[in-house]
Order: sequence, then C-alpha cells, then structure tokens
Amino acid sequence: MKTHSYAVTLRWTGNLGTGNATYRGYARDHEISGDGKATIAGSSDPAFRGDPSRWNPEELFIASVAGCHKLWYLHLCLDAGIVVEDYVDHATGEMAEHPDGSGEITSVMLRPEVTISAESDAELAAAIHGKVGAICFIARSVKCDIHHEPVIRKSGA
Repeated sequence: MKTHSYAVTLRWTGNLGTGNATYRGYARDHEISGDGKATIAGSSDPAFRGDPSRWNPEELFIASVAGCHKLWYLHLCLDAGIVVEDYVDHATGEMAEHPDGSGEITSVMLRPEVTISAESDAELAAAIHGKVGAICFIARSVKCDIHHEPVIRKSGA
C-alpha cells in the first residue's frame, strides 16, 4: 500500500485580547495555510458565532467531497471515452446538531451540471457518477451518505 501525507497550518486569529476566557470574548476566526498556497480565511458557522464572510469547516467539508467527486468523475469519463467540456456542481450538505452541542454532517447532495461533447454517451456519463463513490478518497473517508443528482447536457444541444 502506498501512503501520502498532507500538511496544513491552521492558526487561530480570533484572540481579541483575553484569549478564550469567555464564550463571547473571542472570535472564531482562523487561517488555513500551506507551503506555496493561498491562505484560506476560516471561521465557524455564523450559527456558532462565526464570521459569515469566512469559510467554515462544514463548507470546506462539502467542497472537499464535491472536489474529489469531480476529479474522479473526469478521470472515469476519460477512461470511458466521454469528453467533458464543462462541469459545475452546486453541492449542499446537512448537519444535525444534538442537544449536547455535538453534531455531524448527515448527508451531502452533489448536483453537478455536466456538458459533454455531442459524440459522447450521455447515459454512460450519468451512470459514471454512481461509480465515483467507490474510489473517491474523500467519499470513502466519510460516514455520511453522498447522493448525486447530475444533469448531463451535450454541447450544441
């Protein structure tokens, strides 16, 4: 088995002068960085006192699922002779919050809109979405259900 390592730095930037001494006395802001990469401004969900102008972990989780799905979908389409010309996914996720404050993402819905070449097989292009979850690194790493509602269009149609 081959292994791969990933490194990120997450730095809390929300100390307003007294650390986290009180619940309302600190910001949930942080920065995510990595060597040679643009910094991502993060916070918590606004429902948990986060900054709505910053990415929260739940959004980044949904983006990770959608991004991995797209990358494997393009690969599988290439292997199947399907030429993808455009791909946009309007992904959503649901989180359940429990009375004790814990929670988890319970489902992710991917809604990719895919444009394929006129010569490509639209039925096969749609079916490939169902094959991605078995090999997508992120999908295989999560416990929630991941659903797909793809729209396949042929270019020029």
